[in-house]
Amino acid sequence: MESTDGKPRVLDYMTREVATVSPDDTVKDVAQRIAESEEHSGFPVTDGRRCEGFVTARDLLLASEEELIFKVMSEELLVAHPKMSLRDAARVILRSGIQKLPVVDDAGNLVGIISNTDVIRSQIERATPQKVDKLTRTLENIHDITASDHHRKVSLAELTPTQNRVYADELEGRSYELENRLAEPLVVIDNDGDLLLADGHHRVKAADGLGIEVMDAYVIVLDEPVELGMARTASEEDLESITDIEEVDYAQHPLVETVNRLQEFE
Repeated sequence: MESTDGKPRVLDYMTREVATVSPDDTVKDVAQRIAESEEHSGFPVTDGRRCEGFVTARDLLLASEEELIFKVMSEELLVAHPKMSLRDAARVILRSGIQKLPVVDDAGNLVGIISNTDVIRSQIERATPQKVDKLTRTLENIHDITASDHHRKVSLAELTPTQNRVYADELEGRSYELENRLAEPLVVIDNDGDLLLADGHHRVKAADGLGIEVMDAYVIVLDEPVELGMARTASEEDLESITDIEEVDYAQHPLVETVNRLQEFE
């Protein structure tokens, strides 16, 4: 959801369920929570709902285990407002070098947290619809049909790939994106019930390796069945499911290979 002026706001992308600590917690307790967490390197400090400060692992380094958090936390913290534009919040995050920005309401109550990951995700989500719209218009013009697109979840088991290989050196990056909620939605064409994967072959292969069975996708639905070139490719290559996509580990992705070749001539 975006504001009426079309600009995304912090409230559209912030995480509303926020892990916090109390000013009366001890350094030992908070240090243990950080050590046991794979996600948190610090926490907002709240008294009830009111945000009083922020404490990071660095703040705890020289403090005694029994010291109370309100004595070591940072009280001069940067915060965002829910209605703040996402672009302005991104500037604060990038210029300050912090990873997470607490979001407080007019009364100073903590209502969420916005991270650098959320900012990146917002850019991905705004770029993909443009790609989908372009493909939709192209299909309509070439085949003289009407098409509509819908953002929804799709089962990877239902997809028919249209590309016969992916590159192993790129799968690691796609896996990282999936684990950190940074992956673009897939682009799928629904041609009379046949779900053709138009964009996202590396993503689905990485997802399959991670045990992910369902992914976000923009599905372009054609109002009548047509003969698509990518469907012919799938048939000629005997591509019926994700398992039929070959993982190439003896060659680099063409873009990487091109860059390496350029370096040879420097």
